[in-house]
Amino acid sequence: MTAAPAQGHVEHSMVIVGGGLAGATAAASLRADGFAGAITIVTEEAELPYQRPPLSKGFLAGKEGEEALYPYPAQWYEDHSVELVTADPATGVDPAGHTVTLASGRTLHYAKLLLATGASPRVIPLPGLELDGVHYFRTKADSEGLKALLSAGGHKLVLIGSGWIGMEIAATARELGNEVTLLGLEDVPLSAAIGTELGKVFMDRHLEAGVQFRLPASAASINGADGGSAGKVASVTTSTGETIPADLVVVAVGVVPNTALAQAAGLAISNGIEVNAHLQTSAPDIFAAGDVANALHPATGAHARSEHWANAIAGGKVAARSMLGMNAVLSDIPYFYTDQFDLGMEYSGYGALAKDAELVVRGSLESREFIAFWLREGKVVAGMNVNVWDVQDSIKALIHSGRTVDTRRLADPAVALEAI
Repeated sequence: MTAAPAQGHVEHSMVIVGGGLAGATAAASLRADGFAGAITIVTEEAELPYQRPPLSKGFLAGKEGEEALYPYPAQWYEDHSVELVTADPATGVDPAGHTVTLASGRTLHYAKLLLATGASPRVIPLPGLELDGVHYFRTKADSEGLKALLSAGGHKLVLIGSGWIGMEIAATARELGNEVTLLGLEDVPLSAAIGTELGKVFMDRHLEAGVQFRLPASAASINGADGGSAGKVASVTTSTGETIPADLVVVAVGVVPNTALAQAAGLAISNGIEVNAHLQTSAPDIFAAGDVANALHPATGAHARSEHWANAIAGGKVAARSMLGMNAVLSDIPYFYTDQFDLGMEYSGYGALAKDAELVVRGSLESREFIAFWLREGKVVAGMNVNVWDVQDSIKALIHSGRTVDTRRLADPAVALEAI
């Protein structure tokens, strides 16, 4: 899956390591901003660069086709002289020599390098992980494999992990007619991200749909038919001693950034590849974006790593412009969304600032149509709309403004957000 590279000298070559949304966006931004030199994207998977949100939502449910995964079709790379090197992962980076070595032995020379290596599922030490029927969830192949199993219904699925991915898979699996039990370390799912009161809104909707919860509980072992750790999965034993029948298990307990390549190259590592607000690493000609980048955000003055779709797009654009010597800064307000049953949600804001902040709700939690705001020192630092639409621009404007707001007016649906 290779297109001819643009002609040019090594000093005009851009190399992007990573086949996700951040890398694809960076390549498109380089061309859009007028870069005419060679661009090479190196991927580990034998796939076009793709985005991940549909994998646990519409694509897994069979509501969206493969085309929903690709930010750009195959022809785009050929038309824009972007070379795609697939199924040939980078194995080494030499910052002094400005080279990237691939598993095939090929060496790429770069003027500027972008590391968009993403993240991998967190592996927990658990007996029975090798059993047939135990899945992790990260890649297109993971989603395709699980979709093939869930689509017919009738399975007994145990999900280990009560975060966003676990809850999205639970909703999709239940809608497809499978029995679903979800384990998590929280009393209420999603409470670490949005608090107990709002997490219960999502939990209650899952309970109505027949999803079962064991909270708080972790998995102590995954068991085969004979109670051992060989053959096909038959059950999961929890930390409370309960054994739950299962013929499918999905482990969704978060991800860890893929920093091995950067660490071996001597780059600064701290919960990801540490970068400044321009997404520049400790090596001046190497940049990082997407899930792997721990970026300094100018609004908070702190480093933060975001694993969401909007950050991949924003980071890809900023990295590309920084690689071209422009004064680009990653200053976007973090954003993500989820779809679970008939609950649609969008969230913008600074999660670190929202923790333990004052919660103000506009609308009704009972009707599941509301906007939640998090305030710190009277200022909106995050906002989440659930089944209320076309308000994200107003939420972001409130966050951007940094002004102290009247909480009574903020909670009153009769007052336009723009007037607060």
